[in-house]
Amino acid sequence: MGTSTRKVATRIWNGEMPERDSDSLVRELYAEENKGQKEPSGSQDMAGIIYPGVSRLDYDAEFQGGYFPVRVESNNDLAVAIWLEHVIHLLPVNQRPLGYNPLGIKNLNESWIQRLGDTGNSCYEAIVARDLRLFGESLNECIRCWEIILPQTLRHPTLSVDLVNLLNHYQKRYPGAMYSGCGGGYLVVVSEEPVPGAFKIRVRTKKQAEE
Repeated sequence: MGTSTRKVATRIWNGEMPERDSDSLVRELYAEENKGQKEPSGSQDMAGIIYPGVSRLDYDAEFQGGYFPVRVESNNDLAVAIWLEHVIHLLPVNQRPLGYNPLGIKNLNESWIQRLGDTGNSCYEAIVARDLRLFGESLNECIRCWEIILPQTLRHPTLSVDLVNLLNHYQKRYPGAMYSGCGGGYLVVVSEEPVPGAFKIRVRTKKQAEE
């Protein structure tokens, strides 16, 4: 959702995205949102808002410290966008409580980090192929990796919602589910059938952006 990032973008650009290349816009928005922050956020939210269509972001720690994608592959096929709008459902879960920080415990295991990176490729390929089963599996694997690498993503003393059991409930009933961010936020559920209580998304494609 990138709610906080979207608010910053609305403020600095007066609600209308400038007509410049996406990479420079990502960097400008990143600099503004992270101004004075001790623990800067990643650039994924900025890229997700700015790049149209469905995009895969490739990061490399040796490229500008790993803060920005070294490569972006985007798909602006309208049929893919319509399919994605149909199968993604968002369930509001909770807001991050005061004092929440997912970085209290770090298990930076190389093999799990590699698995996490692989889920990005799997997710992108599944969406472009409009493969519901693989799409769901990629989300399940992604949140599984996060739970191992940063356990307090889902378990933290300040959290009042049982994120683990809630996630398990939806993963058992639908092809896939994961949280939109650390500490909950929204639960992203993949399903061709309606999900009670969820709302839908809109995917902005390059063609729509140009119109």
